Amino acid sequence: EQLRSEVSRLVIATAELEHELNQAREMVRFAEQQQQTLQHEFGNIQVVRDEFRQVLAGKEARFVQIEARRQQLLNEIDEVISELDGTGQELDQAGRSLALAQDETGSVDDARETLLEQKQTISADLIQARRAVQEGRDQLHQTELNLQVLRASLESLQAGRERLVSQSQGNQERRSELENILAQGSEPEQVLQQRLQKLLDRRIEVDAQLASARSRHGLLDEKLRANQGLLSECEQRVAVARDVLEEQRLLGQELNVRAETLVDQITADDFDLDELMRDLPEEADEEIWTEKSQQLGEKISRIGPVNLVAIEEFEEQSERKTYLDAQHADLVESLETLEAAIHKIDRETRERFRNTFDQLNEGFTEFFPRLFGGGTAVLELTGDDLLTAGVTVMARPPGKRNSSIHLLSGGEKALTAVALLFALFRLNPAPFCILDEVDAPLDDANVVRYCETLRALSERSQLIVITHNKITMESADVLLGVTMGEPGVSA
Repeated sequence: EQLRSEVSRLVIATAELEHELNQAREMVRFAEQQQQTLQHEFGNIQVVRDEFRQVLAGKEARFVQIEARRQQLLNEIDEVISELDGTGQELDQAGRSLALAQDETGSVDDARETLLEQKQTISADLIQARRAVQEGRDQLHQTELNLQVLRASLESLQAGRERLVSQSQGNQERRSELENILAQGSEPEQVLQQRLQKLLDRRIEVDAQLASARSRHGLLDEKLRANQGLLSECEQRVAVARDVLEEQRLLGQELNVRAETLVDQITADDFDLDELMRDLPEEADEEIWTEKSQQLGEKISRIGPVNLVAIEEFEEQSERKTYLDAQHADLVESLETLEAAIHKIDRETRERFRNTFDQLNEGFTEFFPRLFGGGTAVLELTGDDLLTAGVTVMARPPGKRNSSIHLLSGGEKALTAVALLFALFRLNPAPFCILDEVDAPLDDANVVRYCETLRALSERSQLIVITHNKITMESADVLLGVTMGEPGVSA
């Protein structure tokens, strides 16, 4: 009973240690995944910041060009106005000359006609100049409007630049914090490694104890079999000794009876010894009979005393064997039960994972072409064992070859991740879902398809979307604005 309880305790301790070991490994794996995710997000933010810097530089160069063009147009307008003023002065002078000529030479029609033609020409030039001035003013007004639009765009880009700089500073601070956390987290990781090593040592110790218990069980079985062999041998020796003893006892009784009979006959018949000796068989020899008597005595001596407790010892060893057989059967049954439970858990885990993976893959292949406007995508396992295999995302946007998600652009990666997220959300829906600037790296066409998909999902769940995109704002049922009380702080 003590051995059985000890083996049960060791089996339970082994299961607990394996559970703790798996938890420790999962914690270490989760910490490594978090570190990789943060590093990947920081790299993406740096790429977006560089892209915005390039766009801002291009806008600034365009603004400088437009400002130079505006200054050039203003100079041209000033020149046209100056020419117009000069033309007006010439017209007034021509009018005065015409009046003077009419007063002086009223009869000279040729001169008058010439002056009239000059007046008409100057009037036409004046009208054309006025039109040119109006066109210049209209062009100047349009240029000013374009300049205002560019200034607003520049201010927006500058605000975006400041926001990116602020985000970059925040990311730098976050990176520093993460590096500090990782630096500080090295000690807990070492503690986890030490705890893991202790658990491994404890498991080795438990395995050694279990092996020792099994070894003792085997030794007890061997000892029991040896005792059974000795018991059988003793029983055989006792049986032989009893047979010999009984034979000798019968022989002794026979000899005693014959001796008494002979003595009685000799006494009753008053035989003579010589006559009696003559009646002995011819082969009778005293030395031979003495030697036989000595041999018989030696046989009796070699048999030794009879062990009267051999039967009790045999019964005791038989009970011990029965107890050990029961213990061995319990151990074998426990091991078989544990192995059956492990196989059952593995089988159910594989079945559930396969069903969930197939459903997720089906949803992913449905959402991907809806968001991309075509193409295909699929989730593939990297190994045959469902419990240890990884998952690879293979995507083929419209007009491209099938490839891993790592070879896609930033916007394509984001849209692929959104398709996978929507597939997960449909597989395990929640009452509400928060999406934080998912449409930031998408163009207008993809944003439209993204909003259509959100509209379809909103029929079963409430979606809260954080966005700066106008198209996404237009498709929302309820629009809430967020103001900033302090720079960089949202309320």
